Amino acid sequence: MTRAAVAGASGYAGGEILRLLLAHPEIKIGAVTAGSNAGERLGTVHPHLVPLGDRVLEAATPATLAGHDVVFLALPHGHSAALAAELPDDAVVIDCGADFRLESSESWARFYDTAHAGAWPYGLPELPLAGGGRQRANLLGARRIAVPGCYPTGISLALAPGLATGLIEPDDIVVVAASGTSGAGKGLKSHLLGSEVMGSMSPYGVGGGHRHSPEIEQNLSRAAGRPVTVSFTPTLAPMARGIRATSTARLAAGVEPTAVRAAWAQAYADEPFVHVLPEGVWPRTADVVGSNHVLLQLAVDEHAGRLIVVSAIDNLTKGTAGAAVQCANLALGLDETSGLPVAGVAP
Repeated sequence: MTRAAVAGASGYAGGEILRLLLAHPEIKIGAVTAGSNAGERLGTVHPHLVPLGDRVLEAATPATLAGHDVVFLALPHGHSAALAAELPDDAVVIDCGADFRLESSESWARFYDTAHAGAWPYGLPELPLAGGGRQRANLLGARRIAVPGCYPTGISLALAPGLATGLIEPDDIVVVAASGTSGAGKGLKSHLLGSEVMGSMSPYGVGGGHRHSPEIEQNLSRAAGRPVTVSFTPTLAPMARGIRATSTARLAAGVEPTAVRAAWAQAYADEPFVHVLPEGVWPRTADVVGSNHVLLQLAVDEHAGRLIVVSAIDNLTKGTAGAAVQCANLALGLDETSGLPVAGVAP
């Protein structure tokens, strides 16, 4: 039985990782650690994790995390690099933060106030790459993996097939997306209070100011095989979980609308977690809650010469913890789908 430790277990992402690991047939939960919550019962911060309720959160130290086959780091951005550097080389370390996602030190410096720690293999297995192949090949047997951001997951998978096949242009991509409040973490913030969020939607990070922008462009450039430019506007929606993104791009010259849907269907035909919905059925965040799925739908605006792709994910599952477990499975040589929910929760 593989033993796993979770650092940052008191947060939303850490709690979601534990929820998924409880159902994993081949991974046993070892140490659960936290920062300011160290010493508390896990059940105090995550009452829903009943089987683990009496576990005591330990301090997140290299000594506590040593001796595990896989270590999940669900820490604030900028906090993973120092801890990861002290973990054994033979352990699989899955970072859910941003520390190792970006290849460009310049892009990192624009959005973060810590030194660039370098880049680990990027944990989006389904991402189509220029020239064929998937990102999955870079994750098999890896000892260090960087989990994607939640926004980049749904947006990258929505657009990558069109860039990899040359059906859409790389220089006129516009994305508007809405996220639930859990994407901002569990810390107390006045703009996330129920009275501020209920019945309201609000934009943030407008004008290229969101830290996921360079990550989205990095992913889509990998798919296109050349630089891609994205205008990304995120919004906060009055819901706990979920991301719905509407991504649009200009069709390449001579592309027939009828060819578009077939390219996406072929790209994801064998992917267990990415689904192109039947025509006329549009992705809803309610249909992915608690699941590791990505739902996609496409339309061609012939008048404007643009493609529209709508995607929906659960930002805590496929957008973070589900991706972490999926990557751990690939790194450990386990079935990629082990421990991952294949159905959402409704109503």
